[in-house]
Amino acid sequence: MLQISYWHWWMLAASLLILEFFALGTFGSFFLWPAIAASFIGFITLFFPQLSLEYQVLTLAMISIVSVVIGRLYLGKHPLSSDQPFLNKRGSELVGNTYNISEPIVNGIGKIRVLDSTWRVEGPDCPVDTPVKVVAAGSVRLKVIPLTAIPAKTSLKIPLKSPIKT
Repeated sequence: MLQISYWHWWMLAASLLILEFFALGTFGSFFLWPAIAASFIGFITLFFPQLSLEYQVLTLAMISIVSVVIGRLYLGKHPLSSDQPFLNKRGSELVGNTYNISEPIVNGIGKIRVLDSTWRVEGPDCPVDTPVKVVAAGSVRLKVIPLTAIPAKTSLKIPLKSPIKT
């Protein structure tokens, strides 16, 4: 019968952590949870070396599932924050800002100039130097609307006393 000891599980945990490190978030911390479970099984087999392989693997599966659920619940309530939230989303930091059209928007496509770079935009047809507001950032283009198309905030004036004739 094949006997797996605690150090086998710890080596598996270390291997999974190395895979997690090289995956760089591609799989959304996929290897982290089984690595936690494997290290826990390593501690269990350290104290209970007579535990059969079937129970070790079954416990590994259960702990992996529990650690995934606990991890997702925790990260759902406490999302990770960053001091640079737009690091890999360059266009998202431009949303809400106003720029002038540098190349006219024709058939829904044009360009704006932001500092030293040019961005492709999509929106209603506009001539050069029309002020536009960036409303969304796609993967390649920014979505803009002309400032003249933004409705002004209107305030309702309700009289304090309405003249009611009886």
